[in-house]
Amino acid sequence: MSDALASLKIIGAEALRAKVDMAKAIQTLRAVLEGGFDPETDLHRTVATFRSGQLLMMPADFGGYAGQKLATVAPANPALGLDRIQAIYALFDATTLTPVALLDGTELTSLRTPALAAAMLDLVAVSDASSMVIFGTGPQGIRHVEAVAAVRPLKRVRFVGRDQAKAEQAVAAVAALGLDVAVGSAIDAAEADIVVCATSSSEPLFAAELIQPHTAVAAIGSHEATVRELPGALMGRSQVIVESDRIARTEAGDVVIAEAEGHLAFGDVVPMFDLVTGKVQVDWTRPRIVKNCGMGWQDLAIAQAAMA
Repeated sequence: MSDALASLKIIGAEALRAKVDMAKAIQTLRAVLEGGFDPETDLHRTVATFRSGQLLMMPADFGGYAGQKLATVAPANPALGLDRIQAIYALFDATTLTPVALLDGTELTSLRTPALAAAMLDLVAVSDASSMVIFGTGPQGIRHVEAVAAVRPLKRVRFVGRDQAKAEQAVAAVAALGLDVAVGSAIDAAEADIVVCATSSSEPLFAAELIQPHTAVAAIGSHEATVRELPGALMGRSQVIVESDRIARTEAGDVVIAEAEGHLAFGDVVPMFDLVTGKVQVDWTRPRIVKNCGMGWQDLAIAQAAMA
């Protein structure tokens, strides 16, 4: 065994949860943007097509470390009782590029995705937001309850999914938080302060007119330009916040399809960096939509926090 491998720190899922809780993850991601890192400069993701799904290679380089996440997306996995997205994360010293740690990338993804959504919702959701509807009953849907509860006084949560049994399991998974949690339906979105879309759907999940001007929406289900969760008409009448202009144009299907349909222009969307740094202000007169495809800098930020 080489010296590099002998000294490699292994941070499993349980250790990662102990080192970086949801509140710390939210603060960490917000601090990276506030500190001047512009996601537009993030390294590009590469996607390889495998027989059973995809391999996503997500590098990033800032601060004291560089990193690479290898994430697999296997659509058939949930039916086998396995996570749809699984990953490992390799962390390197930024100067010498010596490998320093290997992290559980599945837990890392499960943490950073809802943490980023919550960091943005903390800016664009009404301050007294207490009701949330979640489309999607998998791990991401469940973790988003934890994340949003860290930034808003949640009281009522409704899960919406295609499988009643899975929806009931999601309800049970968050019951310990002491919220009014139950299985709901799409119509519940009309009364929600916050709507989270965390599905593998390729078509809009609900009618555009259900979303009210006071509502904030987070859509995190896809990183593909041909797939969307939100109707174009809703995108067109909302303030749309994206990770970067490049991602909005190449990976954010909700944006790409709405633009192709003529509902909005790419120039209408707001990069998260501009919102966090105050270059653009929140428009409280219409719905606010946060579209998150997932980027390498988010993984590296959490990995660095785990090393602190």
